[in-house]
Amino acid sequence: MIGLVDGNNFYVSCERIFDPSLEGKPVAVLSNNDGCVISRSQECKELGIAMGAAGFQLKPRLAQIGLILKSSNYELYGDISRRVIAVLGEFSPEVEQYSIDEAFIHLNLPAGTEYFEYGTRIRQAVLKWIGIPCGVGFAPSKTLAKIANHIGKKLPSGVFVMPEEPRPVLEELPVGEVWGVGRRLAPKLASLGIRTAWQLAAADEGSLRSRVNVTLAKTALELRGEPLFVQENPEELSKSISCSRSFGYPVVELSELSEAVAHYTAQAAEKLRREKQSAAGANVYFQYYPEYTPVARPGGWSGTTVTFEVPTFDTAAMLRAIRPKLRGIFLPGRRYKKAGIMFFGLESAAIRQPDLFSKEDREKSDQLSMAVDEINRRFGRGSVFHLAEGVKKTWKMKREMLSPSYTTNWEQLPVVK
Repeated sequence: MIGLVDGNNFYVSCERIFDPSLEGKPVAVLSNNDGCVISRSQECKELGIAMGAAGFQLKPRLAQIGLILKSSNYELYGDISRRVIAVLGEFSPEVEQYSIDEAFIHLNLPAGTEYFEYGTRIRQAVLKWIGIPCGVGFAPSKTLAKIANHIGKKLPSGVFVMPEEPRPVLEELPVGEVWGVGRRLAPKLASLGIRTAWQLAAADEGSLRSRVNVTLAKTALELRGEPLFVQENPEELSKSISCSRSFGYPVVELSELSEAVAHYTAQAAEKLRREKQSAAGANVYFQYYPEYTPVARPGGWSGTTVTFEVPTFDTAAMLRAIRPKLRGIFLPGRRYKKAGIMFFGLESAAIRQPDLFSKEDREKSDQLSMAVDEINRRFGRGSVFHLAEGVKKTWKMKREMLSPSYTTNWEQLPVVK
């Protein structure tokens, strides 16, 4: 049996763990640069505030409707997500994280054990140990587990087990709410006479494959209880690692772009070392805004590929290779909104070939990088960093309503009085 555990209004729930005054109040978390709503409390939903609502349009109404806005605190949310996954590991030998707030658990409970009761225990443990309310759904396949979870989150118990005969449930579910279908495919399926999840489950597999795509044919089989979307191997290493962010304001100086790229390189390299991998090179890019005056010019991207002298996970070596290339992709006079980096050619650091002609002491460089990681783990991210990343980092994305990093920064730990 496959279970799906999904945190309710996850970002808002993370905020409420450390600020109980938010309980029972309409709370919304905003996206990068406080742009638009990406998570809402139930009270916020009841006010009619939609996902994607612009933050600047909501601000004048805050006092009027009692709405509380929060900037997205990804450091906090990521750490709470990790803790939830650790709790799920106490209940299942196989936990497959699907997103920051969702995870599939693979179970084969002993005879006589009720899945509903087991799901209730999981839900209570996550709530008590971490403070996150969640929904739990069980079914023979991932697609059905998604549906079961969707139903469970609306029940007082928070748990739903898909019956052996799912037809009555699927007949009530619009096809657009099936995982992997959505609004884009729903109109096309309606033209084929498929309007409910059950009609999709009963559709001919070959016809779906030829008239739509192979994935939808697999979805139909999953709705019949045949698990086809295989579990990803949690031990499998990343094939690429990237880091990118939007800026807090339009950036026009190369020096600020260089700082941002250095900062993102350092963050991605830390993950590279955590997986004990090295990279052969990196793709670096800038994204710039469209212009309307005095001459209309479209927005776009500029980028370059940098190959490292030898595969490495040393941030300093990466920066030495990347920084000289940035001037070549900088377009003077453009206003930049985003920058990013993606490492490629990843391989195990254990099999790196020594370079007899290299002047660098790679062993010392590696030890220095790992020492920096350890310091930042113990005393908080950013305690030690490369000067190339900048000191003030004024270009960082705007987060005017940011809550403290309660669990990842020593300086921001909550104080009990």
